[in-house]
Amino acid sequence: MQDEGSLCHSSFATPPYTCRVASSSNIPRPTIKRLSLYLRSLESHQPAGTATVSSRQLGQSVGITDVQVRKDLGNIGQLGQPGIGYQVEALRGELRRVLKTDREWNAVVVGVGNIGSAILHYPHFGSKGFRIVAALDASPDRIGQRIAALRVQPMADLPAIVAEHDVRIGILAVPAEAAQSVAAEMTAAGIQGILNFAPIRIDVGNDAEVASVDLSRSLEQLAYQVGIGD
Repeated sequence: MQDEGSLCHSSFATPPYTCRVASSSNIPRPTIKRLSLYLRSLESHQPAGTATVSSRQLGQSVGITDVQVRKDLGNIGQLGQPGIGYQVEALRGELRRVLKTDREWNAVVVGVGNIGSAILHYPHFGSKGFRIVAALDASPDRIGQRIAALRVQPMADLPAIVAEHDVRIGILAVPAEAAQSVAAEMTAAGIQGILNFAPIRIDVGNDAEVASVDLSRSLEQLAYQVGIGD
């Protein structure tokens, strides 16, 4: 059984290994989620100076089998070398390329209540390739306030901000009753991806991609698991 293959950049490819690269748009969504876990492991848990990592080590760090790791990485190319494994730095770069975080993405936060404010104070977006360029809110009481390094701006400014900063990602942190209409404003302004923290499903059709973070639902599922033995 083949343990590791070879990579398609000069830092990986060593004869007689060959290269093939899959289009990231053809990679299944569940695989993309696992690739993100592998990248997080490489960035956070691999000891400094570690040159290589095996599929078993990478899988153990995220709770996934080594067979699944090899299958997932096979979706983006023939990675690694038999008996050696994957070169950590080069694999990290390849994963960032596939996940499109090898560039800087400008983003806005819409809604600066408790969740929005916490997001604005999060210090590590920059190291992951994301830069929060604006904070917006509909409440006159919040407009003009400074949160972290940003002054809260009115929603009317959103189209101009999107155009000026080439913003394609928006973080939605408004109450449930306002989420759908605000999401429509965001897509109308040109935002193509919404990270939704509102505890409601939003529908923007084909205008944007939506990823939802429902804290209450996650707690409910956790409570069920914890309480199974009760």
